[in-house]
Amino acid sequence: MAFPLLEWIGSPKDLKKLTTQQVNDLCGEIRSFLIQQVSCTGGHLSSNLGTIELTVALHRVFSTPKDRFVFDVGHQCYTHKLLTGRRKGFAALRQLDGISGFPNPEESPHDCFVAGHGNTALSAAIGMARAKKLQHKPGKVIAIIGDGAFTGGMVYEGMNNIDTLDNLIVILNDNKMSISKNVGSVANYLTRLRTSPQYFKVKADVEGALQNVPVFGKTIINGLQQSKKLVRRVIYKSTMFENMGFQYVGPLDGHDEPQLETLFRNLCNQSTPLFLHVVTVKGKGFRPAEQNPGAFHGVSAFDVHAITDPDVAPENSFSTVFGEKLAQLGRYDNRICAITAAMKYGTGLQFFYRAFPDRFFDVGMAEQHAVTFAAGLAREGMVPVVSIYSTFLQRSYDQIIHDVNLQKLSVVFAVDRAGLVPGDGETHQGVYDPAYFSQIEGLQVISPCNFAELEYWLEKLVEEGSGPRAIRYPRGSEAKRLSALGCSGTLFERVAHTDGASSAIVSYGSEVEDALLAAELSAQSGRLADVYKLTQIHPLPEGICDALLGYKYILFAEECIVNGGIGEHLESALHKAGWNGHFLRAAVPNTGIPHASVAQIKQVLHLDAPGLLQILNEDEGATS
Repeated sequence: MAFPLLEWIGSPKDLKKLTTQQVNDLCGEIRSFLIQQVSCTGGHLSSNLGTIELTVALHRVFSTPKDRFVFDVGHQCYTHKLLTGRRKGFAALRQLDGISGFPNPEESPHDCFVAGHGNTALSAAIGMARAKKLQHKPGKVIAIIGDGAFTGGMVYEGMNNIDTLDNLIVILNDNKMSISKNVGSVANYLTRLRTSPQYFKVKADVEGALQNVPVFGKTIINGLQQSKKLVRRVIYKSTMFENMGFQYVGPLDGHDEPQLETLFRNLCNQSTPLFLHVVTVKGKGFRPAEQNPGAFHGVSAFDVHAITDPDVAPENSFSTVFGEKLAQLGRYDNRICAITAAMKYGTGLQFFYRAFPDRFFDVGMAEQHAVTFAAGLAREGMVPVVSIYSTFLQRSYDQIIHDVNLQKLSVVFAVDRAGLVPGDGETHQGVYDPAYFSQIEGLQVISPCNFAELEYWLEKLVEEGSGPRAIRYPRGSEAKRLSALGCSGTLFERVAHTDGASSAIVSYGSEVEDALLAAELSAQSGRLADVYKLTQIHPLPEGICDALLGYKYILFAEECIVNGGIGEHLESALHKAGWNGHFLRAAVPNTGIPHASVAQIKQVLHLDAPGLLQILNEDEGATS
């Protein structure tokens, strides 16, 4: 498929040269390009299809990098990347050595802030706008925020600190509401009137003249402002934004590029922080995504001509198995509640929701609230199961420590996407939870390696546990090799043994597969190694040190940061038990992780089987 206009755009400067008709045609080309490209590479589709006209209008009027665009969440930046010279990079979108699916200042000067987690953009934008003021730098700072971000508290913390930043523009990309017909024409008229240059000039002139009226000048101004607010409250219902210091404009059709462009041009000489309410259709222009925007939010590669029902998983996954098992448990225990943070389908909780809607709670992008809310449920005798991706759960660490663990409340944390994940790179990796959970004394953490273990231990934790406990599991399906291990119900076990082995490879979760493969490769070269699998990773299972004392070399492999990880705890425990062998660790460095497939990431980090074998052989060679 040809994209003549898009291929001609090398930078935002080229975009400014197009006619109105060409801009309209370009938006169509971008829409077709994104559908075609994301179907090949995977990525975030719905959100990007909904923000094409908005992003084009912004680049037609403003000039990055002088003006700063801060996206929340950053996955809606694909059009921005296309317009800033990165079209060819989409062939390797979210792949090793390719472009990121999020803004990345190291990738382009047009990107100003890494934004992989939600409701962060406003705080960052306020900081940037203030820095411009302090350094007397020109340009606007524009935060483009999805309506989902307004379910998180950080947005409101930011709004409370906008002060009088007249170089700040906040755009609410509202893709869940439609413009109300009964006030639409009036609202549009007042929007055009109030955002014209003449409006701002007349407003300033009138206020300036009244200020000079002795005695009653300020009183008249206050009276006019109060009358204006009353009208705007009736029309816009925007008291919250205006009370926080914004001038509110909207709602606006987010797919009317000429209207948006005119609006932005008229607002360039603003005298107050602006809040623009823009209504868009998530998945615009691709019918399957419009009908099921959640299903096409973040997708793997797919066939455009053979779209399946998004509610039916194409294959089993840990999330699906978890969701179905929890729904089954909910039938026998009406104390069980399920909580998630804007990830009902991603965590597999749609099964629980359909069966028990009154016991299912999606709190939005509010992980901190989710955990303390669960603590309140537990305090009153319910059994809350909090299912959140590992990368997002870290936002609620204080609540886990203070509101749950301090009181030893019975809350189960179901940690999805634990370990390495593909595509999203450094912003979404689940490599911190073993380390931060392991700092909490007594918090039981289970890390199943297959579906059978997930079902067994989930039931056990929900029915028999007390105090906080967690079960963590990876994205996607189980490995055949790990599925064959079944479920022994033990907290650790030796899953591969060869008489005379002087080395042991210890691991947990999906990394056990690489440990088994590494042991097989090692045996082929004459170096024998046993493999131990931990199912409970914290506290360390009783007896694990005794089982390992006879080995000269121990290699611990985990998809967790190296400092503070489970391997560090095991090494300390072994030395306390009197072991004096050679302890090796293969883990994730405390630096950024590339966006790539999990297999590629493991290869880079030496967590694949050849990498583990290399670590083991190098140490044995050095100490032999």
